[in-house]
Amino acid sequence: MSNDDVPDGYEISTDPARLGPALIHRWLSQDAYWALGRSREKQDTAGANSLNFGVYDRASGAQVGYARVVTDRATFAYLCDVYIAREARGRGLGTALAAAVRDHLAPYGLRRTLLATADAHAVYAKAGFAPLGKPEQWMALSEP
Repeated sequence: MSNDDVPDGYEISTDPARLGPALIHRWLSQDAYWALGRSREKQDTAGANSLNFGVYDRASGAQVGYARVVTDRATFAYLCDVYIAREARGRGLGTALAAAVRDHLAPYGLRRTLLATADAHAVYAKAGFAPLGKPEQWMALSEP
C-alpha cells in the first residue's frame, strides 16, 4: 500500500498481524459514539470478517488509528469504524486513512463505497466522498 499521502512519521497498513484487537475494542467501545458498549466478541467477529486498516507511528510502531471495510470486492463496500486516537488527531490522519481505503479499493472497480458519519463530513469529503445523490432511494434495516 502506498503511503505517499500519509503525514510524515506515520504509515497505513492492511497487515492483520499488526492490529491491536484489545486497543481497537477499547477505542470503539469506550470512545466512538457509534460503537459505545460494543462487546469484544462482536468487535473481533466484525474485524475477522472485514478488510482492516491500521495507522501506525513509524518511530514507535504504536497503532494510532483503525478502519475496517465490509466488501464483496466486486461491486460494493462499506467503510466503517474509522477511528484516530485522541492524541493523534488534527494531523490529517483521518483523511489519509479514508484516502488509503479509497485507493486500496480502486482496483476492484466497485460501483459504490458508502460510509455514515454524524460529524466528520469534511474529513471524508477531502478523500472524495459526497452525500448520497438520491437519498430517497436508500433504505435501511436497523436494530431497534
